[in-house]
Amino acid sequence: MLQTVFKYGNDEKKFTVRAVVYMLTAVIFSIVPYIFLYQIIDLLLKGIQPDVNYTVIRAAAIFFCMAMNACLYIKGLSNSHIAAFNILKNIRISLQHKLENKPLGMIQELGSGNLKKMFVDDIDSIELLLAHALPEGIANIAVPLLLYITIFIIDYRLGLLACVPLPIGIFAIGKMFGVGMGYMNEYYDVRVRMNNTIIEYINGMEVVKVFNKDTDSYKRYKDDVLSYRDFTLFWYNLSWTWMALYTTVLPAAALFMLPAGALMIMGNIISGSQLLLALCVSFAVGPPLLKTMNFFGVIPQLSKKITSLEEMMNMNDLKLGENDFQGENFAVDFNNVCFAYKDKEVLHNINIHVKEKSMTALVGESGSGKSTLAKLLVHFYDVNSGSISIGGQNITDMTLEALNKQVSYVAQEQFLFNMSIYDNIKLGKPEASKEEILEAASKAQCMEFLERIDGGIYAMAGEGGKQLSGGERQRISLARAILKDAPVIVLDEATAFIDPENEDKLNTAISEIIKNKTVIVIAHRLSSIQNAGQICVISSGNIIASGTHKELLNDCIEYQKLWLRSDAAKDWGINIKGGEYA
Repeated sequence: MLQTVFKYGNDEKKFTVRAVVYMLTAVIFSIVPYIFLYQIIDLLLKGIQPDVNYTVIRAAAIFFCMAMNACLYIKGLSNSHIAAFNILKNIRISLQHKLENKPLGMIQELGSGNLKKMFVDDIDSIELLLAHALPEGIANIAVPLLLYITIFIIDYRLGLLACVPLPIGIFAIGKMFGVGMGYMNEYYDVRVRMNNTIIEYINGMEVVKVFNKDTDSYKRYKDDVLSYRDFTLFWYNLSWTWMALYTTVLPAAALFMLPAGALMIMGNIISGSQLLLALCVSFAVGPPLLKTMNFFGVIPQLSKKITSLEEMMNMNDLKLGENDFQGENFAVDFNNVCFAYKDKEVLHNINIHVKEKSMTALVGESGSGKSTLAKLLVHFYDVNSGSISIGGQNITDMTLEALNKQVSYVAQEQFLFNMSIYDNIKLGKPEASKEEILEAASKAQCMEFLERIDGGIYAMAGEGGKQLSGGERQRISLARAILKDAPVIVLDEATAFIDPENEDKLNTAISEIIKNKTVIVIAHRLSSIQNAGQICVISSGNIIASGTHKELLNDCIEYQKLWLRSDAAKDWGINIKGGEYA
């Protein structure tokens, strides 16, 4: 585990080493006062009244040791935190660089919540290991070892007696860890289920209230919270007995040494001073040992989190080339493309040829594989077999930057950053002039709503674009695509959020994007694609027919059904006559 973590901070190891040295020295200074205290008590036991100077010097020495302990401990923590936070920085940067090379589709499948947990919570938890558990743990283990050696030097028999509690404590620690590790996966499953339920309950509160589902929703919420509580208490109950045993016995070096030592004094085997010194040293064993044990419980959890981070970092990278675009034209070809999500194949030997500067529409039932084809073209995933090419060049032969320059992808939901609408549009072409950006916004039919909001095009879009409606966000994304002016356009349900009043505006915007472009469009509203040069009907990951709108209406039953359904939905509405539905 440490080897895994430290590969992200070779230069920071020196700070960790310094931290260990400082803390080890600090713990030693915390023990030395027991020696001075022994010297004073030893004189008193011998009936000798120590003079003032003798007592003051040792009291000053005790104070000095305590001050040095505090200073060195702070210095150690300073160095350990420098190492820890630099390594955390390196891990986050490394994770970000590695994520850039992972399939975007796989990253989306992980979800923002899971990624936030990994980037923030899981990486932050490593700080405990690097800043505390490692330097303090080494120091707090090394010092008791020195103390036990010291007791052996005083008298080997007292040393053996001091070690008697150790196997009992180690046995209890082993049992506790066995119980902890045995139920850890179940604990994480219960916790994840509770967290998901809480998030779902909060996000769905509006629906719960509207449909009076408070009782059902709250019951599930309550059940999962209680389940987490009950399992956690069950898990802890199994551990508490062993925890109590080792915290009581492990630091009790004097447990057997005191009574046996008293008998040894009576038998003139050892002197009272020897037993007193050994007892003083033994009292210093407990605190560092118990501090070390406080870190032991989190080590398995940290190990699990670090393993999860490594597994994500080791996901297969996206297959990328190092070439610029070298295609002969901007025709798009899917050649025997097969693709599977995990173990389930969703596309089977897909062959599509999209002529340069033509429009091809992909239609089919939801889940048939249309959007997956679009995502494969923009290289969100690698195909399992087959190939996708633009102008005869395989998209895996070019850099992702080169591919992105050739393709504009307008999805059903477009993300807007929490910055001005102007800057959001500018993402399509960062070097664009103000005039170009305003022209793109105008062509995308954005001016109608920009003129009625405070700040106009310089207004903030809000987090995720929440200040705008779905249709307005869609038009902003179209403005980006117009500004980008890529030769290949992919429209994936680009009219999904548009109301009838604004459909003409969006169609006008789309007509600006697709002029003289190679276009692949996915749409449920078949009326918007009936003039496409080629329409491919997809069912269960297979192309079952292709042709023009007229050809498919005559020859393809599946397309006929889709057309009738789309045509009926276009005229759907509610009429009210005389206060009654009609």
